[in-house]
Amino acid sequence: MRDVYVIGVGMNRFGKHLTATVKGMAAEAVQIVLRDAGIDGNMLQAAYVSNTFWGMFSNQHSIRGQVLLRPLGIQGIPIVNTENACAGASTAFHLAYLGIAAGAYDLVLALGVEKISHENKALSLQSYASCIDVEKSVEQINTLMQLNELYSPQVAQDEPGRGRSIFMDIYASVARWHMAKYGSTQKQLAVIAAKNHFHGSLNPLAQIQRDMTVEEVLADPPVSYPLTRAMCSPVGDGAAAAVLCSGDFLKKLTGARPVKILASVLGSGQDRPIDGEDIGERLSRRAYQIAGLGPQDIDLAELHDATAFGELHQLEAMGFCPPGEGGIFSESGATRLGGKLPVNTSGGLESRGHPIGASGLAQVHEVVTQLRGEAGQRQVVGARIGMTENGGGNIGYEEAAMTIHIFESIS
Repeated sequence: MRDVYVIGVGMNRFGKHLTATVKGMAAEAVQIVLRDAGIDGNMLQAAYVSNTFWGMFSNQHSIRGQVLLRPLGIQGIPIVNTENACAGASTAFHLAYLGIAAGAYDLVLALGVEKISHENKALSLQSYASCIDVEKSVEQINTLMQLNELYSPQVAQDEPGRGRSIFMDIYASVARWHMAKYGSTQKQLAVIAAKNHFHGSLNPLAQIQRDMTVEEVLADPPVSYPLTRAMCSPVGDGAAAAVLCSGDFLKKLTGARPVKILASVLGSGQDRPIDGEDIGERLSRRAYQIAGLGPQDIDLAELHDATAFGELHQLEAMGFCPPGEGGIFSESGATRLGGKLPVNTSGGLESRGHPIGASGLAQVHEVVTQLRGEAGQRQVVGARIGMTENGGGNIGYEEAAMTIHIFESIS
């Protein structure tokens, strides 16, 4: 397997862009990434394109990458369309990595784009339900209701999925289980969310740029106990992209600012009890082994925090702290800028935003920017090794798909 490098990243500012188009946002991200990489689009040898909901909203169910890239003059090359729910963009990145590592290509584009905001808010929320096993959705809801009965808060709640994404109820149910088993608290979740809102306030590309205190997070409108609105990722739109290349191609470039990919892992969930080994535990072990590193070597991480509990859980699954101590670790200040392990310096999904088909590449954008030393006010001093973890969809008690990437600064 050959060494693979990221030589360009680009994204637009995520947000509720009601008048924007999927084509327009994709074109913007591609223009930015090609400029950042210092290449022309006609030099690309392959492209992997992620999108989840375009067909649902605009009937473009097929050949999405070809439709997006041909107007930009990128045509005639292999274009592969990927869909892996929230992990779609990082899956595109993984496939681009494999193509170069295997020797098939020397220069590849990975692109993710999504438009979810809509005048019909109910349609936007309903789209998320397609990221579970639709034929077994009633079974999934019944599982949530059973968890609710076992770990029921003394708070009146609507049935799962009513007026909100079903995923907020999935996260909330597992959060309550975690609280019952380990004693984690709603305040610890608020600490995580407040930290991410602070980071997001420093990121000019974040959808939400509002610093919030722990008290403000707790006082925000409830979504599904213990989650408040500020603990949850917003509905939004956006595009992100990366250009990857081989070592041979890198030698031909002048002025490049490459970041090396040390590990790229993709896996799927499996049946397990709620307290069984998690997909993140399994995949992170593999990623660390490939990279020849351990969790103690990571300088910063972008973790999939569709809710604040998502970050708490992944802190444990990635091995950054023992099981049950994600909240304690967060309260210590370790994950805040200036801490031992800054996490989600972009603001994470909670603040940077979460356009499903683009989020994984937005994580890559942040880590590459950090490892280049170009993150401005949110720069992690001395950052050399970074990680991204991106989960997608849900079946049973874990993500249907997940990628983990580990990167190294070589400057």
